[in-house]
Amino acid sequence: MADPAECTIKVMCRFRPLNSSEVTRGDKYIPKFQGEDSVVIGGKPYVFDRVFQSNTSQEQVYTACAQQIVKDVLGGYNGTIFAYGQTSSGKTHTMEGNLHDTDGMGIIPRIVQDIFNYIYSMDENLEFHIKVSYFEIYLDKIRDLLDVSKTNLSVHEDKNRVPYVKGCTERFVSSPEEVMDTIDEGKSNRHVAVTNMNEHSSRSHSIFLINVKQENTQTEQKLSGKLYLVDLAGSEKVSKTGAEGAVLDEAKNINKSLSSLGNVISALAEGSAYVPYRDSKMTRILQDSLGGNCRTTIVICCSPSSYNDAETKSTLMFGQRAKTIKNTVILNVELTAEQWKKKYEREKERNKSLRNTITWLENELNRWRNGETVPAEEQFDKEKINAEVLALDNTINNDKFASTPSMPPMPGMLGAGLNDVEKEKCEVELAKLFKQLDDKDEEINQQSQLVEKLKQQMLDQEELLASSRRDHDNLQSELTRLQLENDASKEEVKEVLQALEELAVNYDQKSQEVEDKTKEFEALSEELGQKSSTLASIDSELQKLKEMANHQKKRVTEMMSSLLKDLTEIGIAVGNNDIKQHEGSGLIDEEFTVARLYISKMKSEVKSMVKRCKQLENTQSESNKTLDETEKELAACQLRISQHEAKIKSLTEYLQNVEHKKRQLEEDVDSLNEELVKISAQEKVHAMEKESEIQSANEVKEAVEKQIHSHREAHQKQISSLRDELETKEKLITDLQDLNQKILLEQERLRVEHEKLKSTDQEKSRKLHELTYVIMMQDRREQARQDLKGLEETVAKELQTLHNLRKLFVQDLATRVKKSAEMDSDETGGSAAQKQKISFLENNLEQLTKVHKQLVRDNADLRCELPKLEKRLRATAERVKALESALKEAKENSARDRKRYQQEVDRIKEAVRAKNMARRGHSAQIGD
Repeated sequence: MADPAECTIKVMCRFRPLNSSEVTRGDKYIPKFQGEDSVVIGGKPYVFDRVFQSNTSQEQVYTACAQQIVKDVLGGYNGTIFAYGQTSSGKTHTMEGNLHDTDGMGIIPRIVQDIFNYIYSMDENLEFHIKVSYFEIYLDKIRDLLDVSKTNLSVHEDKNRVPYVKGCTERFVSSPEEVMDTIDEGKSNRHVAVTNMNEHSSRSHSIFLINVKQENTQTEQKLSGKLYLVDLAGSEKVSKTGAEGAVLDEAKNINKSLSSLGNVISALAEGSAYVPYRDSKMTRILQDSLGGNCRTTIVICCSPSSYNDAETKSTLMFGQRAKTIKNTVILNVELTAEQWKKKYEREKERNKSLRNTITWLENELNRWRNGETVPAEEQFDKEKINAEVLALDNTINNDKFASTPSMPPMPGMLGAGLNDVEKEKCEVELAKLFKQLDDKDEEINQQSQLVEKLKQQMLDQEELLASSRRDHDNLQSELTRLQLENDASKEEVKEVLQALEELAVNYDQKSQEVEDKTKEFEALSEELGQKSSTLASIDSELQKLKEMANHQKKRVTEMMSSLLKDLTEIGIAVGNNDIKQHEGSGLIDEEFTVARLYISKMKSEVKSMVKRCKQLENTQSESNKTLDETEKELAACQLRISQHEAKIKSLTEYLQNVEHKKRQLEEDVDSLNEELVKISAQEKVHAMEKESEIQSANEVKEAVEKQIHSHREAHQKQISSLRDELETKEKLITDLQDLNQKILLEQERLRVEHEKLKSTDQEKSRKLHELTYVIMMQDRREQARQDLKGLEETVAKELQTLHNLRKLFVQDLATRVKKSAEMDSDETGGSAAQKQKISFLENNLEQLTKVHKQLVRDNADLRCELPKLEKRLRATAERVKALESALKEAKENSARDRKRYQQEVDRIKEAVRAKNMARRGHSAQIGD
């Protein structure tokens, strides 16, 4: 055989579409697919070798899952494909499908066709022998589907410890049609039943076995491969499938065997030392497929409905555990006589090598025990011997069976293999032992069948003895339960009807309130429109008055300017004697009289214009007041409109909640009516079967009805009181909500005004600080410039004075020296008074020179200090700006903290409001 190789089990996940019952029920489609190898259920991702969506075709599933296994089986490897999942998840559809439909056929018919297609395309020197078997595991018993008389077959192991079903019918086939006929024959004998979740529910695990043997007529090489195609029955929840009687027993056995399969998968995934293959016959048959010599593919079939959420997650977890299991696959090669002979020679050489090693070690050990010292070159070389043994092992396991030279003979070598006579004896003895083993297995099988028959007979007798007692107790308890359920259902129907009536009344009331609020809202809207039109008319009138006032002012100005111009011309004319003397004095008087009248008329017109302007100004101030009042009224109307809109919104939400509750209650009433009809039908059936028991039950029923009537009255009183209290609480809550809404709106308005005033105040403060700072800096700079300028002027004046004095002093000194030189030569030494004066003047000159130098240095120092002072002034200005920005940032942080505090207060209010609503909902449930 070839070298063993590890490979993991491939796990494929397939989701079927929603069926009609799930669509009718309104179930959600829960899986979310991420790529081709992962799916997300409930926020948790599951990764497999491949994930098939609901729209995947049968051909795509076959290509990804099973096409490669055909090549492996025809190449001499074992293969297994089985479908796992809950009931009605699509396992049989995946494995079998529509057997005679090209598009709808599943994995089994497609793989049969592919096997023969591959055989037809392979070398003509290959000779194939194909056998098929078809059996099912029903109630943990193996039934042959091709021979219905074989109802309890046993599982044995061959000489390689591989389990197989003994006595199962094997049929040789030579074409795909023969295989399909065999499948149709077996499928007609398979157990199926109808449940609430599946009209064709498989009640057994079916296994279709294809055994392929091939032989190369030229090289005489023989290969064999087995292909297990398994359709497992689905796991069931009795509460969903509604299984009863024999179907319930079948469900128990199915769930038990699937539980055993899950335990085997878990043990293999966790690497446990003990794997419970013998817990069920199914895991016993699939022992080689799970952790053995087989390439295995598992197709986990899942339902996408939210109704089966828990079963889908369990199936996906099963697939994830199975994905971690590793199988060790070996090529199934049947050696020829020549290959067996070569293998025997290699094993013989290996034995010789090991015996030589043992002899060498024993000799060395004896020499050490006798006190001899063994030289290093004669001591045992462990690395050399290990390398030689490893080379022999590699030669034995070589696929090509190449011969290797044997080790050179060593001293004291022991010889010898078995001769031909001993080989024949061994083979005969081995055949006898295998025959005895088969006989013992058959005898054990017969004894176990006999024991099972006797146990079954005993169980039947016990069930017969206890059946009547159980039936009586069950019927009695069932009758009592149905009566109680009937009464409870009637009571619930009455309560629901009352609740519906109350909801209808509340609905009418709320509808009337909504209509009233709508009318009020429309009236307010009309009033707001009238106010807006009035405001517009007042604005237009005010604009007209303003235009009129401007026109009057302009007219008065023009008249005054023209009057002044005329007066000026008159004055100029009088001053220049331009006015000619008229001949008569009467004409002059008349002109003066006209002028006086014209002037008085102009004065009166000016006074009237001034008065008219004052009136227009008063009218404008009154219009502004009216405009302010109108704006206030508009703001109040807008506030009332927002309040009414909020109230309408809350009433609409409450109305929607009431309608939703009403629909739910109507659905509950419908379901309760249906259940009541069913219970009534069941009661009639039981009443016809047990008349005597019904009479006694009627008495009990009357007593129970009396007691229920008394409880009902007390319950009605309690419900009425709770409903009154609930209405009071609801009214109080509504009032509080309205008040709260008003307070919130007023608070929002005040907050907006406060924000505006605060922003205005901050802006003014900022500008004031900036102006103060600018003025202060300008004053400081101007003062510094003036001081520096004065100091420079003073220093310059003093320097100029000193310079002039020095010039004068030098001139005076020169003249005096000259005079003193012209004096008499007798007085060369001079008088002491002159010498003293000269020294005094020299000292003064030196002091003045020092003062001059000091002043020059001070001036230079002041000029150097001036940039430093200006730099310090700029630094101070920057510091002031930084402090102002820090102050601004502190104010902004304070505003943010205030906003966050406001949000926290709003959140607390919202939590209190939600709590009140929850209490309100709880009270409503009590009332219902």
